[in-house]
Amino acid sequence: MSANEDQEMELEALRSIYEGDESFRELSPVSFQYRPKISHSLQIGENGDPKAFLIEISWTETYPQTPPILSMNAFFNNTISSAVKQSILAKLQEAVEANLGTAMTYTLFEYAKDNKEQFMENHNPINSATSISNIISIETPNTAPSSKKKDKKEQLSKAQKRKLADKTDHKGELPRGWNWVDVVKHVSIFEIPFTFFSSLHSQF
Repeated sequence: MSANEDQEMELEALRSIYEGDESFRELSPVSFQYRPKISHSLQIGENGDPKAFLIEISWTETYPQTPPILSMNAFFNNTISSAVKQSILAKLQEAVEANLGTAMTYTLFEYAKDNKEQFMENHNPINSATSISNIISIETPNTAPSSKKKDKKEQLSKAQKRKLADKTDHKGELPRGWNWVDVVKHVSIFEIPFTFFSSLHSQF
């Protein structure tokens, strides 16, 4: 019997055995997941069982004459340490070698279910989720918003206020050119010296 015929027969058997079993999932005709459980009320994907784990078995083209691919990389196992995963896979691999050449997917799933407690005896859940608030606190320093100091207005004396009021119009605005230089007064300051030097120049 060819490998393909063996796989077709095993696939039909798996579908019949695990029909209605929420712990079993067929990802494809050659890839399957199984979650060993104690209570039948716990379904795949639930977090009620602290020692739950998920096994994935994928067939190669020459399976069962060659070993299947075993994996525990599913997100469901993200709280299980790498050491525990490697330990479980090593024990399953021993079962693979003992059953090489025969249909073994059901055997491996049942072996995992029967030895679940032993497989997970050293399991200490890992908190793999990173707090978003911690990320923000690290990447974005908590700095208090800087308050802009308001410039203090210059305090005017009563005399200065009165003088300024005399210069403003009925709207309280200063007239155009209030701070211009008085050109006439400016010229008159230099008028006598200029005339004096001009007269001296004409005498020589």
